[in-house]
Amino acid sequence: MKSTETLLLTRKEVTSLLSIGECIIAVENAFKQHAEGKTPPPEILGMRVQEGGFHIKAGIMNLGTTYYVAKANANFPNNMKQFGLPSIQGVIIVCDGEDGRLLALMDAIEITIMRTGAATAVAAKHLARANATTATICGCGNQGRISLKAIMNMRQLKTVFAFDVDEAQAKKFAAEMTQKLQISVTPVRDFGKAVRQSDICITCTPSRKPFLRREDVAPGTFIAAVGADSEEKQELDAALVASSKVVVDLLSQCANIGELHHALQQGLMTREDVHAELGEVICGKKQGRTSDEEVIIFDSTGTALQDVAAAIIVYEKAVQRGIGEKFNFA
Repeated sequence: MKSTETLLLTRKEVTSLLSIGECIIAVENAFKQHAEGKTPPPEILGMRVQEGGFHIKAGIMNLGTTYYVAKANANFPNNMKQFGLPSIQGVIIVCDGEDGRLLALMDAIEITIMRTGAATAVAAKHLARANATTATICGCGNQGRISLKAIMNMRQLKTVFAFDVDEAQAKKFAAEMTQKLQISVTPVRDFGKAVRQSDICITCTPSRKPFLRREDVAPGTFIAAVGADSEEKQELDAALVASSKVVVDLLSQCANIGELHHALQQGLMTREDVHAELGEVICGKKQGRTSDEEVIIFDSTGTALQDVAAAIIVYEKAVQRGIGEKFNFA
C-alpha cells in the first residue's frame, strides 16, 4: 500500500536542497519539453487586491515519475516597507500525477526567486551576445541578486551597474555582489546612461510605469524583463518592445500579463509579431540571435513549469536525504 504521508519543507530546507546551477538545467529542460509538446499547457489564475495580488500557477511534468505541482503565491510589493514582510509569499504543493497523493507542501519564496533567475540565465544563454561583458541590474532586491548570479553562469561579465530607486539598496547590492562574485559592481544614479553602456539589462521591479525606453538601448542589447507578472505592471516602453525581437516564456501568458500585453493593448504589435517562445529557441524550432546588432527582449512572466522543475528537484532530494517533517492529514 502506498504511503499517504505528506512531506513539509521550510524555506531554509528548500534553500539547502536547490542550487542555481541545477535549477538552470531543470528550467531549460522544462521549456524544451513544453516546446516539444511533452507537457500539458500550464495554467494560471490571478486575482488582484488593493495593495497587491494573488495567483495560482499549476503544471504537470513527467521526469520518470509524473508530478502535478501547483503554487499559490501572494505578491505585495510594499510589504517590506509597511510590515517588514517579504513581497512574495506562498506555498507549493507536489502531488503524484498518477494517483493524486499529496506528496509535499513546501515554502514557495526561494523556488520563485530561483526559478525566475534560472529562466533569465537560460534566455541569456540563447539570446545574449556571446561576447557580452557588461550588464545593468535594475531592482536590487533578492531577484536582482539571483539574476546576476545566474547570468554569471552563462556570460563572463566584467562590469555590472546596479540601479534601484532606493539608492541605499543599490549601494548595498553593489558592495555585497562585488565581494561574492569577485567582479566590479557599481551603484549608479543614471539608469539610462548605464543601460546604454551595457550588453545585458535585467529589470526586476514592481513598476507600474515604463522606465526603459528605446533611446536608452544600444544595438545588440539583450533585455530580460522580469517584473511584469500582472496586467498593471510594466517596465518597458511599449514602443521599445514593438521595435525589438521579442521572445516570451509563454505566449498566452505574456499576452495577458507581460510586457507584450501593453504593446498589444496599444496596437503596436500582434501575437504574430512575437518571434518565439523560449522553448522553441532551445529545441531549435526557431532561431535565437541572428546578428550582433539586434535588440532582443525576453518577456518573463514566470510559468508553472519552472515551478514544477524546481519543486521536483527539492522533493526528490528531500526524500533521498530524509529532510523535512512528515505528517498525515487523515
